Amino acid sequence: MRILNPFIAVLALIAVALVAAQVPGGQVLVGIILPYLAFALFLGGVVYRVLQWAKSPVPFRIPTTCGQANSLPWIKQNKIDCPSTKLGVIARMFLEVFLFRSLFRNTKAEMHDGPKLVYGSSKFLWLFAILFHYCFLVIVLRHMRLFMDPVPGFVSALEFGDGFLQIGAPVFYQTDAIFLGAIAFLFLRRVTLSNIRYISLPADYFPLFLIFGIAFTGILMRYFLRVDVVAIKQLTHGLATFSPAITGQIGSIFFIHVFLICALMIYFPFSKLMHMAGIFMSPTRNMINNSRMVRHINPWNDPNIKPHSYAGYEDEFREFMKEGGIPVEKE
Repeated sequence: MRILNPFIAVLALIAVALVAAQVPGGQVLVGIILPYLAFALFLGGVVYRVLQWAKSPVPFRIPTTCGQANSLPWIKQNKIDCPSTKLGVIARMFLEVFLFRSLFRNTKAEMHDGPKLVYGSSKFLWLFAILFHYCFLVIVLRHMRLFMDPVPGFVSALEFGDGFLQIGAPVFYQTDAIFLGAIAFLFLRRVTLSNIRYISLPADYFPLFLIFGIAFTGILMRYFLRVDVVAIKQLTHGLATFSPAITGQIGSIFFIHVFLICALMIYFPFSKLMHMAGIFMSPTRNMINNSRMVRHINPWNDPNIKPHSYAGYEDEFREFMKEGGIPVEKE
């Protein structure tokens, strides 16, 4: 049911979009009103979540460390995995955000005869995760040509590089195929590995099905089903310039595609997908590990409350401790 329910939910979204595209006023609702509403909720939700994280106090240095800290001069420090300077933190964050460094260093554990626990490299997850995210980025940037006139040069260059194989007509984009393959791998990994399947929730499957639906409808619309590209360009450019209009017979598949995108945008700020912004706000990643060089005092400490040692605590409550059967150091 953890897999079936999210799948049914995505099918229900597709059915709603299909019906809305056929009823009077439905295309305006899905093609104009909903995109503005979804973008507002997406932007507002992301800002709200980031502000909530920013207001959370972090009184102590709690960075996750995977290497030698800065200590004695003759002991080599790992300046990226255990940074003691702002430059080290910037390097660590850069590698994490753009290259998924911690995922690259991921290992897998397996039980062998003996019993013996064996650790090994696990690079496939890193490879398909980075393919998924970068293909997603390229696809989003490519779609900017629909919203801008004239089209920026970097978008045209990106589109040319993505379709340089020029297989058939229309141009075949490599990222489309790679993106679907990456989604398939991430899904199959969750359902085939028993330990991953055990901890997976509907919230893990729903975005995968939703993103797959977006990619699949986009591919259908580009390579297999006929749509009015000129009318789509007029609508999307009108959305960007706040003068949208639906002209001609665009095609129901376009409205299904847009409806699923809007659903993803609305869902995004309130889901695990917010790790996109959360990585920048994580104190385990963005803090300097300089606890050996700087004394950090908890700002929550009440200056009127003096430190209370155990010896003082026992002197104050010794008789009560003895009555309760709690052992004491001094009789």
